Amino acid sequence: MSDPTPRSQELRIPSLARVEGETALHLRIHHGTVIEARLKIYEPPRFFEAFLRGRAHTEPPDLTSRICGICPVAYQMSACRAIEDACGVVVDGQLAALRRLLYCGEWIESQTLHIHMLHAPDFLGEDDVIGLSRSHLEHVKRGLRLKQTGNAVVELLGGRAIHPVNVRLGGFHRAPTRAELRPLEERLRTALDDAWDTVRWVAGFEFPDAECEADLLALAEEDTYAIESGVPTVLRYGGTLPPHSFPLRDFTDHVAEEQVSHSTALHSRLDGRRHLTGSLARWAVSGHLLSPLALQAAREAGLGAPPSRADGGRGEVCRNPYRSILVRAVEVLYAVEEALRIIAEYERPARPYVEVPARAGTGHGATEAPRGLLYHRYAFDGGGRVTDACIVPPTAQNQGAIEEDLRRLVQAGLDRGEGSEAELSRLCERAVRNHDPCISCSAHFLELDIERTH
Repeated sequence: MSDPTPRSQELRIPSLARVEGETALHLRIHHGTVIEARLKIYEPPRFFEAFLRGRAHTEPPDLTSRICGICPVAYQMSACRAIEDACGVVVDGQLAALRRLLYCGEWIESQTLHIHMLHAPDFLGEDDVIGLSRSHLEHVKRGLRLKQTGNAVVELLGGRAIHPVNVRLGGFHRAPTRAELRPLEERLRTALDDAWDTVRWVAGFEFPDAECEADLLALAEEDTYAIESGVPTVLRYGGTLPPHSFPLRDFTDHVAEEQVSHSTALHSRLDGRRHLTGSLARWAVSGHLLSPLALQAAREAGLGAPPSRADGGRGEVCRNPYRSILVRAVEVLYAVEEALRIIAEYERPARPYVEVPARAGTGHGATEAPRGLLYHRYAFDGGGRVTDACIVPPTAQNQGAIEEDLRRLVQAGLDRGEGSEAELSRLCERAVRNHDPCISCSAHFLELDIERTH
């Protein structure tokens, strides 16, 4: 008699919406055990690091912003910081404040997009934001208002909402007047109420039990929640606080990239271990430096108090990827509040930029993109031409942790008897979207291939 259970099975999800880019997932299951989960990114390489070579030192900020249409400011700011580091220039005062304001705008619009349009449908039983707009129209409208406010901040400071053109080395081509910033205040005050409502909304979601077994990596600053600068800081999985830090110039000594056969994207390991960067990592490393208002919102959302050196690290580290939506909502609230603070304290600088003369050397820069730590390194010759470039985006760093999450979640699903193609596909889609991966700026596609052996 033939075995009614197929020896192998291939499951394909022809289109995974709400994730940016092209990828496939290959699961190997043997006797009910998930042996391997491989996230296969097959997008064509774009060779940014190669074609930056030979360019003038002024060019990388504009060129690298084209890597991503969702977080171009992150690429511009990381590039500027690396080049200024190589040239021995420090941007401070009101110019640094304007950069942080610009970055707050990107955090507001990008995190809000993920929360309302991409992630929330998973918790509310909807296939997409179209379905969500039928069942939760007011929440979708609120998300659109928040995103439009973030866009307005980026557009005013950057010259346009996508791929800003007003950013340059040393600052901006033009600094706004106080009068030009004033209309943003009214929008941001409304956005503060909307951000509070968003925190309360997502706090009511039902979160499956899950834990990401990976080290956490985020930038840290001494007195403020790190956004546009900081020192790489690690919280070990299973370890204790305080986290340990290392100089930014040593980043690639700790975060090593490697090519894997199943993906065109490089994978990264932190001191040989899987690691995760992004909102969960920022909360664990620097959550205690959020504003009192943001910490109050976090407590109301059930996140508790984040760990800090002051309490001996006894705070709560959130390792549940499903609950990342809570941290993102708190970060939106913080970004709105921070934007209001910067505008209230703003004085227009005498010049919109400081000079950044070219010189030979190597520079390092990193900022916290909405999806996590984004690192740039550039080397220049005596004429200020790029001789070498290295860009390590957050999603490339997170791939190993995402694969392990997929393996563990699918295994748990199988153990619960959820072995159908539809059930496994749903589990995998949710697991990937928890991390808001920026796989590429192209089509949305996930092909899931399950190989079973008996």
